[in-house]
Amino acid sequence: MADVDRVFIERVTALYLLWRAEQQRRGQRRRTWVHQTLRRRSQFGEFHHLLQELRLDDGRFQRYFRLSRAQYDDLLSHVGASITLQDTNYRRSITAAERLSICLRLVNVFLATGDSFRTIASSYRVGVSTVCQIVPQVVTAIWDCLVEEYMAVPTTGDWRSIAEGFQEQWNFPLCCGAVDGKHVGMKAPPNSGSQFHNYKGTFSIVLLAVVDAKYRFRVIDVGGYGRASDGGILANSAFGQALRTGTLHLPPDQPLPGADERGPHPHVLVADEAFPLRRNLMGPFPGRTLPPERRVFNYRLSRARLLVENTFGILSSQWRMYRRLIEVHPEVVENCVKATCVLQNFMRCSERRESPAVRGAGQAGEEPVPGLGRVAANFSSREAVRVRDVFMAHFSAEGAVAWQPTE
Repeated sequence: MADVDRVFIERVTALYLLWRAEQQRRGQRRRTWVHQTLRRRSQFGEFHHLLQELRLDDGRFQRYFRLSRAQYDDLLSHVGASITLQDTNYRRSITAAERLSICLRLVNVFLATGDSFRTIASSYRVGVSTVCQIVPQVVTAIWDCLVEEYMAVPTTGDWRSIAEGFQEQWNFPLCCGAVDGKHVGMKAPPNSGSQFHNYKGTFSIVLLAVVDAKYRFRVIDVGGYGRASDGGILANSAFGQALRTGTLHLPPDQPLPGADERGPHPHVLVADEAFPLRRNLMGPFPGRTLPPERRVFNYRLSRARLLVENTFGILSSQWRMYRRLIEVHPEVVENCVKATCVLQNFMRCSERRESPAVRGAGQAGEEPVPGLGRVAANFSSREAVRVRDVFMAHFSAEGAVAWQPTE
């Protein structure tokens, strides 16, 4: 047995000597546990050097992170415990504040400018693999820690409150939100075929959202294939299924303001022509040459529906990753989209000093059935047509406003 062990040790030693000789021949130095430049992170890293100076200037700090100093500290108090790692006997872990800073900087700038992870790794003096791990971990923690407080599942009272906001600010009664989809451009994933290829000729995943009268997300569904239509993604999302089956907990039917003689009327959501017309989902009348009553209805509906378009615009302006193709894995893109949506609610609540109970839906990340074609928006039930006709008559009679078109 001793001879066998001796022979084994001799062979291992010989292999090691051959490996060392090959390394020396190639001129490669032996790797170190932590590179010398990374050891100086606390002295020359961007977080320890530049950011501490930016905290003295609120304007520059907000332009750097897209969050104010108070918002940043508040966000850190929410997610800090979830992203904190323990120190080891070999090295100290990166602090929660630094991990959050790296993630926000990447989502804000580097995912949208084409710079690789190496750029921010060099700036913050951390490893590239470390940055690749920080981004999905932190954006997932942001969603998990904020969703219950700033985008929770709506109740009947919440839908009623949203409807009151649309009536007061946008003159559309019994409206519980505006619905639309946004294509988030990204680099084509390998071996994905045409699943993510959209009608614009690019590759994307779809963000389907419902927003309220104050530009806040209430329901989001992220991850739909770019090839699918907005109506198809709605039909295969948890929100769309709840809307179709009547389990969304919308308020009970009630008369339109000043129109008790028209009888009870359902609460609705407003959308464009890409979505099907349903009892609780209103779309515009198709065509160009329309009678005055239909043009008035399309105008009033478009005025309320533009809220979701404006919300997408605010999102794109706040987080620059939406302006160019994102070159990361689709799952990471989904997590980044979800995190930015809940962060927008978080920021708007902190700016307005409102109650954080925004209460929107969190049914995100569901993947629709692949291969969906265009869903016809003109296929609708008689009940849906009747509901739209009642709205049309109301907007041209007791619900008319002075500034709407009359011809």
